[in-house]
Amino acid sequence: MNRFPESFPAVGNVISVRAVPVWDRFIRVFHWSLVACVMINFFVVDDGEILHRWLGYTASILVCARVIWGFIGPRHARFADFFPTPTRVRTHLAALRAGTKDHHDGHNPAGALVMLAMLAVVLALGATGFLQTTDAFWGESWLQELHEALAATLIGAAGLHAMAAIVMSHLERTNLIKAMFTGIKERRWVDESQDARSLVQQEQKGQTEL
Repeated sequence: MNRFPESFPAVGNVISVRAVPVWDRFIRVFHWSLVACVMINFFVVDDGEILHRWLGYTASILVCARVIWGFIGPRHARFADFFPTPTRVRTHLAALRAGTKDHHDGHNPAGALVMLAMLAVVLALGATGFLQTTDAFWGESWLQELHEALAATLIGAAGLHAMAAIVMSHLERTNLIKAMFTGIKERRWVDESQDARSLVQQEQKGQTEL
């Protein structure tokens, strides 16, 4: 029977865990509230219903609140912490192509780019939806088609965002989806330092003496 604890795998390395508080309560509530508004509006509620309209307005208000929080919130919520400048994006993509580590406690540049694009699309959906209720744009087919195209784009981007979270969770050894519930990123890696190997050897020696 293997009596080694989980942190001392049989291969002789230590699995270390680094827990970092990243997402504050506002970010977590915002994220899942926006997910609920978008999913219900796209998959459950029919276009034209009052609930569809108010869920859209709620989503827009959430995004506006997120924009404000991006300037006054804690470190990892601020745009300055993760804004995807061309240099940051190029460096991140080059690291991915090379298979090297480019760990970010907050959003990585590619994730930030998709996230900001989705926020912009949500606001555009709210605007086009509202315009359809006004006399000036009532019944305009091009506006309805634009609204539908934006909705499809948002769902596509959300799917890409979710798949990327799963892939990056594997690459970074961090459960990114769990972190959006708990607010804490737990990154695991194999610690091959001399101290870690000594701990393993001591544990193995103790086991053989039993």
